[in-house]
Amino acid sequence: MTERALKLYLEELKIEIITAITEQISKPNKQLLTVREAAEYLGVSYNTFQKFRYEGLKIFEVDGIKRIYKHELDKFIEDNCY
Repeated sequence: MTERALKLYLEELKIEIITAITEQISKPNKQLLTVREAAEYLGVSYNTFQKFRYEGLKIFEVDGIKRIYKHELDKFIEDNCY
């Protein structure tokens, strides 16, 4: 890789990082998550998240749409960590 190519790559990387940070900062602190967002929040796969549901994780459903409060996720992990 030439020095010029490296400089261009680093500049593009810098822009991507700044954009990602700006997007994250500008997002409101969501307290109500979708199932997929909840799994991502916990850092587990969708299937593992489903297992947590069967183990007692509280979720609610309105008109077929499932949502989970962040505080329920935190409580579940706290109560089930060994």
